[in-house]
Amino acid sequence: MKPFTTIAVGIFALVAATHACRIWQGWEIVVAGTIIPMWASYVGLVLAGGLSFMLWRESSKEKS
Repeated sequence: MKPFTTIAVGIFALVAATHACRIWQGWEIVVAGTIIPMWASYVGLVLAGGLSFMLWRESSKEKS
């Protein structure tokens, strides 16, 4: 796996894990006085987790 791909997979996985923690713990996020709805973390978890998985899978296919 190329170094940039490894870093990108790690960052996307970290973002997905943070969204999963927010969902599990019920953390409230307030930005400029506006409460960010919990559904935003579900979307973020799916997107970041999906990108991380797809990058990892694509890089593992290059070895074959």
